[in-house]
Amino acid sequence: MNSTTIDRPSVSRRTFLSSTAAVGAGLIAANVATDASLSAAHAEPLTPTQLAALPRVTQNLVAPPFLPEHDQTASGGAKIVEVRMVIEEKKVSLDDEGAEIWAFTYNGSVPGPMIVVHQDDYIELTLVNPETNVLDHNIDFHAATGALGGAQLTLIAPGEECVLRFKATKSGVFVYHCAPGGEMIPYHVTHGMNGAIMVLPRDGLKGKNGEPIRYDRAYYIGEQDYYLPKDENDEYVIYETPGEDFADSIDMMKKQNPSHIVFNGTVGALTGENALKANVGETVMIIHAQANRDTRPHLIGGHGDHVWSTGSFDDAPHTDLETWRIAGGAAGAAIYTFKQPGLYAYVNHNLIEAVLKGAAAHFNVEGEWNNDLMAQIKEPTKIA
Repeated sequence: MNSTTIDRPSVSRRTFLSSTAAVGAGLIAANVATDASLSAAHAEPLTPTQLAALPRVTQNLVAPPFLPEHDQTASGGAKIVEVRMVIEEKKVSLDDEGAEIWAFTYNGSVPGPMIVVHQDDYIELTLVNPETNVLDHNIDFHAATGALGGAQLTLIAPGEECVLRFKATKSGVFVYHCAPGGEMIPYHVTHGMNGAIMVLPRDGLKGKNGEPIRYDRAYYIGEQDYYLPKDENDEYVIYETPGEDFADSIDMMKKQNPSHIVFNGTVGALTGENALKANVGETVMIIHAQANRDTRPHLIGGHGDHVWSTGSFDDAPHTDLETWRIAGGAAGAAIYTFKQPGLYAYVNHNLIEAVLKGAAAHFNVEGEWNNDLMAQIKEPTKIA
């Protein structure tokens, strides 16, 4: 185990939210009972023998903005979907102005990889904290029920691993994030340790009138706020080891003024050569997650044909939105069929955050121009 000492609050590895620490083992028992009652309300709980008989599939996770291979409708009954995440503490350059951060990541990316399952499937996660890391880490799935979303059962030190299984009882898109306890919770989340899971209805997505909705492409955008301190010369402070910035970061976070608000980890991660691609006539799903702050996505030049701003696929989507709101600590989804070629900007429509702090992405769309939808009647000329 790395012996680096970090100045941080004393937080037990196994009891880590002050409001619940005193409950201890009783909380786990209570949550198990709650899980059973909720499962019974949705479907009869499976016995250990029935669980052991379920088919198993391995989902190979991929880096954002892409999603793992998946079917939009389920075939057969419930499955156990096996996924593996390795926690990596890594230094990341955020922009071209010298900003660096020791990011805490699932599988090396900010945000962490998307998991895709169907309602009533079981997710079985192997979480690994290599001994080369410095900090304790865990995972809280907003899609899960009980034991603080799994956080209480997954807290692992460097050199440890664990396995968590939970049933996806709710359909929608949901955030997951690290939650080691106390001030370490916002510290880890604002260092990039968050991601999203999509739980599709078994019979696929539906419009507000019950019509089936399918998508040709799907992209996953994680909006990340960072709080990097500067020195007396207005230069970003550079830290040599993970956790060294803890006290300075907490001071910055208390001011509620992010130094960066970016899509997928860094400024420009989804612009220029990294712009998202589509073709005229294609229907594209955009999944947007923000683990900490409210946001309001907008597709400049397009719309939200179908929008699940709360993330719940059990609810009928809103239609034809110009801008939609996603609450901090949540994920949402929007679907749009592109009708014109060209460059589309997808932004947090707090334009200060989009333009000055980095919360922007681009879509490059290819196809034939439709003058009926838009046409330049007169080029710019000097006023007569």
